[in-house]
Amino acid sequence: MNNFKVLMNGIVKENPTFVLLLGMCPTLGTTSSALNGMGMGLATAFVLICSNVVISLIKNLIPDMVRIPAYVVVIASFVTLLQMVMQAYVPGLYATLGLFIPLIVVNCILLGRAEAFAAKNGAIPSFFDGLGMGLGFTIALTILGGVREFLGTGKFFGFTIMPEDYGMLVFVLAPGAFIALGYLIAIVNRIKKAKS
Repeated sequence: MNNFKVLMNGIVKENPTFVLLLGMCPTLGTTSSALNGMGMGLATAFVLICSNVVISLIKNLIPDMVRIPAYVVVIASFVTLLQMVMQAYVPGLYATLGLFIPLIVVNCILLGRAEAFAAKNGAIPSFFDGLGMGLGFTIALTILGGVREFLGTGKFFGFTIMPEDYGMLVFVLAPGAFIALGYLIAIVNRIKKAKS
């Protein structure tokens, strides 16, 4: 199996946000700014990569009857580790993302990749699958957060691009997440249709 193809699959062809429409709760809830989107994406990518590798290594030791609970325990362990590290070293981002960090445990991207890929492949391909899906998720959340931040406040990564008076408050609020995501998915679909 070509590791580069596995990597690119998660970024482009099976992007968890724009193509598969997975993980919508953190996508819509944490992307009020590009920095928040990137932080949530990187946090999820870390857990996805680590859990994929561990699950691929222990897949033969787990009985079929308890495989899903075992995957959840592995994922929860990495989320707990991530939560403690973020709380210690980036408390501002941790406070902003709040409840969404523990919710990584139930993010369908992680359990889906554990079941669909890591449980059927070795550690190296599982690493690249986790990296690709994690990067795809991070890129999507960063783009969505950047669009919402720019249209809502006139800023991008906290830097002022245009006066805040011209911003549309709706994009910083929850409805703006749905609007921006809908347009971004439409753009991605249009690009895919033009290429085929």
